Amino acid sequence: MTDTELCPCTSGRPFADCCGPILAGTAKAATAEALMRSRYAAFVKNDMAYLGASLVAAKRPGFSASTIAAWNADVVWKGLEILETAQGGPDDERGEVRFVASYEKDGQAGDIREHARFRKKGGRWYYLDGKLEAAEPQAAPKRAPAGRNDPCPCGSGVKYKKCCGK
Repeated sequence: MTDTELCPCTSGRPFADCCGPILAGTAKAATAEALMRSRYAAFVKNDMAYLGASLVAAKRPGFSASTIAAWNADVVWKGLEILETAQGGPDDERGEVRFVASYEKDGQAGDIREHARFRKKGGRWYYLDGKLEAAEPQAAPKRAPAGRNDPCPCGSGVKYKKCCGK
C-alpha cells in the first residue's frame, strides 16, 4: 500500500496513519476498537505474526498461524463494520467490540459477526476472546394477500380458497 491508500479497516484514514504503524510495532492501539481494526487489517495483509502477538499471553500457545494462514489464503476481505463498543477507551483496562467482518471465499459471500473482548496489560491492548453471533434474520418478503380465486401464494398451484384460504 502507498501512503495515500486507505486503511483496510474502513476507518477512512490512510493505512500509513491508521493500522500500518500498529502492525509494524511502531505504535500501540489506543483503544480496544483500534486493536480490533488493526486485527482486521492484519487479516487483510495476511500478517499472522501480528495476529499472534495481539492475543493475550494465555491464548498464544493455542494460536496456529499456519492454520489461520491456510484458511485466509483465498479470502477476499470486503469490509469491517463496528456495531457497538463498550468501554475500551484509552483509560480503560477492559473493552468489548461487536463487529461484522465481511469476506468472500471460494466465490461465496460470508461474514464473521463477533462480540469480542479485549484486555489492556502493561499499557497495551490485547484480544482476549470472542463469541460468534448468528446473522440477523432476514425478514420474509411480504406478499399481498391472495384473493379467493388467485393462485395460492404457497405455490401449490391450487386456488387460494381451496388451499391455504380454507
